[in-house]
Amino acid sequence: MQNNITTENYFEYDPDVINASEKSKNSYYAAKRALDFFIALVMLIILSPLLLFISLIIYIYSPGPVFFIQERVGAVRKVINNEIYWKKVNFRCFKFRTMRLNADPALHQKYIKALIENNEAQMAALQSEPTSIRKLINDPRLIRPGHILRKLSLDELPQLWNVLRGEMSMVGPRPAIPYEVELYKSWHLRRLEAQPGITGLQQITARSTADFDQLVKLDIEYVRKQSMLFDLMIMIKTPLVVFSTKGAY
Repeated sequence: MQNNITTENYFEYDPDVINASEKSKNSYYAAKRALDFFIALVMLIILSPLLLFISLIIYIYSPGPVFFIQERVGAVRKVINNEIYWKKVNFRCFKFRTMRLNADPALHQKYIKALIENNEAQMAALQSEPTSIRKLINDPRLIRPGHILRKLSLDELPQLWNVLRGEMSMVGPRPAIPYEVELYKSWHLRRLEAQPGITGLQQITARSTADFDQLVKLDIEYVRKQSMLFDLMIMIKTPLVVFSTKGAY
């Protein structure tokens, strides 16, 4: 299997229904779902004191809802006429709120557009300085606890609830925002051929350090190589990457 992924290798896909052609993975997906449910349930129980503490901190600094609920793009696996497809679906993704109430998404939308287009000048202008980091780090919308929550990825812990509900997996491409998907090239849609995850190959390999096309290629590599052993390897490496805070902002 080739690891080097190029746009020439891909067909143009319907953005609503994406043919995955992977008939031999039924047992893998069944085992993956069972493991996802078990891990998410155990982590929610064990981490409940931490979740409560984070909620209190957010409320103290910025009274209001402690959760940020945003529409994201995911995928569900469908079997139609003995063929397997991935259907693009939207779902409500849960995070701890790291921004002021009713923060305007316009800044982030502009940055995502510049990131996908690899527009260095526009990204630098939106960051207020040139930077090699591929993430909006100088975000005036953040509240004080938001910086540390994002740096340690603690803001994503509520997504364990999405995993429990079956909308996400522990491992997979990060769930995209609808206005991001609208800007995708046809080959970018290949990253939607898997259920979105809390962590993934992208997160342990190039956290905020690669351009958008490189990140998508890592997601597509995961889609092509995914297996239970590969998922376990990613999950084991994730805490090491998170606590190193390398590439985290």
